[in-house]
Amino acid sequence: MSIQPVDVVYTAVATAENGRDGRVASDDGKLDVVVNPPKEQGGSGAGTNPEQLFAAGYSACFQGALSVVARREKADVSGSRVTAKVGIGKTPSGGFGLTVEIAASIPNVDAATAKDLVEKAHQVCPYSNATRGNIDVKLTVA
Repeated sequence: MSIQPVDVVYTAVATAENGRDGRVASDDGKLDVVVNPPKEQGGSGAGTNPEQLFAAGYSACFQGALSVVARREKADVSGSRVTAKVGIGKTPSGGFGLTVEIAASIPNVDAATAKDLVEKAHQVCPYSNATRGNIDVKLTVA
């Protein structure tokens, strides 16, 4: 089942040159980075890589979703942190796939509330909705 927004309010545009060993930039110039494969994949590791960019976007988006859910639930998520770990590896079919782990630290609520907030944020977050059914996303609460 596809989850599509009803009213698109913003569209990001970025262009890559030379794939995983080149450069990627947004059309507004706010993002302009050198990308290189990590040393673990035989690259120089000199620049960032798509997995780091995905992890950065996912963690920021998930943090935003957590804040939305917290407002609804009247929970205090101030001082919270969300870390996304994105792994890449070969699939049995010979292609490549990703793994994702989202770890949230929410110091101002008890463990049960933190777990509930993270699970609800996972239902709200656009990255979670985009990857659901394609990537197993592990959720942890620190």
